[in-house]
Amino acid sequence: MTSHARPGDPRVVLATAGSHGDLNPFIGLAGAIRARGARITLMVPAAHADRAAAAGVEVVPLGDPGDLQAAMRDPAIWHPTRGFGRIWAAGDAAFRDALAWFDAQPDDGPMTLVAHPLVLAHAAIARARRRTLRVVAAWLAPSNLVTVHDPLTLGPIEVPRWVPRAARRAAWRLTERVVVDAVVLPRLNVDRAARGLPPVRRLLGHLMAAADASVTLFPPWFSPTRPDWPAPLTEGTFVLHDPDAAMPLPEAVRAFLGAGPPPVVVTAGTGQVHAAAFFASALAAARADGRRVLLLTPERAQVPAALGADALWHAYLPLAALLPHAAALVHHGGIGTTAEALRAGVPQLVVPWAYDQFDNGARTVALGAGRASFAARRRPARLAAELAALLGDAGVRAGATAAAARIAADARADRLQAVVDAILDRGGDHSTIDPIRA
Repeated sequence: MTSHARPGDPRVVLATAGSHGDLNPFIGLAGAIRARGARITLMVPAAHADRAAAAGVEVVPLGDPGDLQAAMRDPAIWHPTRGFGRIWAAGDAAFRDALAWFDAQPDDGPMTLVAHPLVLAHAAIARARRRTLRVVAAWLAPSNLVTVHDPLTLGPIEVPRWVPRAARRAAWRLTERVVVDAVVLPRLNVDRAARGLPPVRRLLGHLMAAADASVTLFPPWFSPTRPDWPAPLTEGTFVLHDPDAAMPLPEAVRAFLGAGPPPVVVTAGTGQVHAAAFFASALAAARADGRRVLLLTPERAQVPAALGADALWHAYLPLAALLPHAAALVHHGGIGTTAEALRAGVPQLVVPWAYDQFDNGARTVALGAGRASFAARRRPARLAAELAALLGDAGVRAGATAAAARIAADARADRLQAVVDAILDRGGDHSTIDPIRA
């Protein structure tokens, strides 16, 4: 399905990668931009094409649906250091499909590409070939952006404030060289060479310089803009979009919620299929505190077969509808799940696996809205202790309520409008721009 925009209206392409947590903000952003009269094209992994098409915009599916599914079933994708290379490899076909689509478009007028961080390197390739393409980076989480300023989290390591900036830069260089460049640059530079472009030597430096403008899809109170982030940058807000949010909760869920006190909700995200031990530990931890439990995962095999009357499993429920009925949320720390918990004002225990999840957990703790523990996933006794402490902490409940008030204030101020305005601000001729930061 296509939008009802007119041929002369601005043309905006939004390209995303990853799981539902990456997809939903781009669908919400597409709707906000379309409301301003733009022609919208949404590029998504082929596995998400049906969900994206329901938004009523033109959809370009990228790659093979099996690529993303196979990656999600590979335990390596959730390794704190090796996962990035696996997820990049899974996007190979999708990145090349996106380039082929841009190559096939007539260069007959201005076009803006709003790019997920994983898409930015190939967005720069597309712009080098298309004279009128303007690239806007949409940063979903603070840790997508490189900084040497506090707070600084490198995977599970929270860098102490006393560590000097020179040492922080060295740590970033080492992380970039070992974790990222060794596995990503050979693939990326093949795509660049095929289009006559010089090789990239440092991926993260390249991504920080690749866009003509940047927008954050998180608010400044969650993470203020740091001095070494790319400019120009527009501070935004969480784009909390879920097409199922308005649907009533299923009868079985409503009956469970009404049968006792608010439960602890547990999720590891829609893309996680290796969390059986986590769910078992979370279930035991909640029961040890005398709490009922609602377990969310599309993979029924991750949940114990026999649950009892104090627990319920469901494949998927919109958090916007569910969390107001929860005592707490135990989760992986994805930015979308973190933001939904903040909006609902529910205390959260973040138990991270990889990527931005460690940083999101640290920021939730800094807001006073929850607790976070990497060790809790590996040690059931630690998870039980963390959950008991969370549920008994009146200060965390107050912090969660304050965070919900901030999100409500952002909505009243329509902070999303500033993001849309930045995206629709056309630039000039970018045909010679191809930033390489050595």
